[in-house]
Amino acid sequence: MPIHTTDKGWVLETKRTGYALGFNEAGLLTHCYWGPILPFAEDYPTPTDSQGWASFNGPAQLTKQEYPGYAGPSYIDPCLKVTFNDGVRDVVLRLDYVDQEAEELTIHLRDTHYPFLVTLHYRIHADQDLIERWATITNEDQTPIALERIFSAQWHLPQGNDYRFSHLNGRWLDETHLVQEPLQAGLKVLESRRLTTSHHHNPWFAIDRGQADEDAGEVWFGLLAWSGNWKLVAEVTEFASTRLSLGINDWDFAWKLNAGESFTTPSSYAGYTREGFGGASRHLHDFVRETLVPHAELPRQVLYNSWEATMFDVDEQSQLALARQAAALGIELFVMDDGWFHKRNLDNAGLGDWWPDEEKFPHGLEPLIQGVNALGMDFGLWVEPEMVNPDSDLYRNHPDWVIHFPTRTRSEARNQLILNMARPDVQEYLIEKLDHLLTQHNIRFIKWDMNRNVSEPGWPDAPGDQRELWVRYVQGLYYVWGTLRARHPEVRWQSCSGGGGRADLGILGLADQIWVSDNTEATARLGIQEGFSQVFPASTMEAWVTDANPKVASLAFRFHASMCGVLGIGANILHWNEGEREQAKHLIAQYKEIRPIVQFGDLYRLRSPQLHAFSALEYMTKDRSEGALFAFRTQIPNPTELPLLYLRGLDPEARYRVEGFEEIRSGQAWMNVGLQLTLDNFESTILRISKVS
Repeated sequence: MPIHTTDKGWVLETKRTGYALGFNEAGLLTHCYWGPILPFAEDYPTPTDSQGWASFNGPAQLTKQEYPGYAGPSYIDPCLKVTFNDGVRDVVLRLDYVDQEAEELTIHLRDTHYPFLVTLHYRIHADQDLIERWATITNEDQTPIALERIFSAQWHLPQGNDYRFSHLNGRWLDETHLVQEPLQAGLKVLESRRLTTSHHHNPWFAIDRGQADEDAGEVWFGLLAWSGNWKLVAEVTEFASTRLSLGINDWDFAWKLNAGESFTTPSSYAGYTREGFGGASRHLHDFVRETLVPHAELPRQVLYNSWEATMFDVDEQSQLALARQAAALGIELFVMDDGWFHKRNLDNAGLGDWWPDEEKFPHGLEPLIQGVNALGMDFGLWVEPEMVNPDSDLYRNHPDWVIHFPTRTRSEARNQLILNMARPDVQEYLIEKLDHLLTQHNIRFIKWDMNRNVSEPGWPDAPGDQRELWVRYVQGLYYVWGTLRARHPEVRWQSCSGGGGRADLGILGLADQIWVSDNTEATARLGIQEGFSQVFPASTMEAWVTDANPKVASLAFRFHASMCGVLGIGANILHWNEGEREQAKHLIAQYKEIRPIVQFGDLYRLRSPQLHAFSALEYMTKDRSEGALFAFRTQIPNPTELPLLYLRGLDPEARYRVEGFEEIRSGQAWMNVGLQLTLDNFESTILRISKVS
């Protein structure tokens, strides 16, 4: 049973992890343990009461509260801050009642004076060794309450202040670089204030004591499943306590909670492993594939995207010419990108008018879609629903529908403004237009893009506090996308925001995959994709082969880099010569052979491209019978001998053959003796690994 009740609290257990909490004598819900599973429920620590350190640091500051509110002489960073209607600005919570099911624990806390209920939810994902937490706040009073901060969870580490903090950092065209740094006393804050998850940071963390590596060592890790403004606060106190809080960003945030209303936070997921950073990633990958992503069991198709070939200059004939060549290469999905809709000739017009351009497509999209289908491919389409150009019918009719301050200039980026997705009329407009598009045509894939961040975050006719925009926008996005998913379950969706600007587990409840970066240069993508893989499985990682930097990275190198995820092609294939097309056809066929291993197997990062010019990664099937080894060399001065590669994830007692090597060895040998590769600068290879019966 994953949840055990003890005399003073509860123990939550996954396959390999234990998590204990309970109420101390002062009535505070207290964290007790998070680490490897213990044999018996009575083995876990129970809540204790701190005596404090003189008048400056009392018990409230030293107690490891599971969900601390701002209250009393406690000076740690809280999860919850409210202002009641009479001006009181703290919350004092005590146990009300508890609900317990097989895999979910719900603890209801009530304020000691006000009719104000805080419900903490804990859900076990036993197979993936994850615990999910979120909170619901309910106002049972007759007067409104102002929410000023409401995080999803606070995660406590075992006592100590010697932790190393791993997180992802970057920018547009250069996302998801792994940063590792010691946690120092005080607060370390990562956040987004951009309305989306952002290219710059990701709401994911991993914590170790500086001794973990890819293969071994204790790692505590977690994330927030939210696609808007978020905040992560890592706090190290003067008393050797380390904790991480995750939730909706409280910067410029306010929420008026009226009588009888509730507010529910997004979920935070966290786990513990002794298998290093690789083990942490594999837990998250399994969860995303097995529990979260739509169409999880279906292989992701090899796609072609027309953007780099035609840009805005699209029409039926140009797209069919590309489609014929794509089909000859073995492409399974043809996606027409930007430029297809009303008056869209450059990026300065048309956004918001989601119907085919009458000049480019005088007979509509149907002849093109039928032509693509006749070639044996599915058809997909690019849209950017959250945006509007001032030069559009939509904006001329509804200039009030955009996010803006009435007394300020409406700042444009890429010649566009942001529609206020918090507005029900905007939501219904987009649902109507996109539903009509999907109903009338055999469209099986949508690339949903968002090409700017917020400015002038105003909502002049908001029904409540304008600062609710940050949350209501994301709720509106989820509503529109979710409604369209429900009406068109056969459609697969991709999340794109200028590349990786909206990569999170919130959007992966709706999107099947993510466009990782607008940077398609293969040597750069190796590092970007490695950082992405800390959180997301290969089945969600769309990666294109393009014509970026062809003098350095060969076509095979570019293909191999993209074959580490969901293979796509974005190059102008009409410009490829016959030799390049034949090579591409062969590589696409090779990818289809290894696709089940890559998209559904376990990932092992053998050598980091962010740290080394010779890098490698390996995928193994769950039954450890087949694998694929990817190796890349960029610039290393000659003469040199490449380091040995030590395979991972093999059955130690079984015997394996590695493509290109004559000998058959045990899994134990391949993992400990290693293998030697020979690659020249900017060469790469893919080697199949096969168990020998």
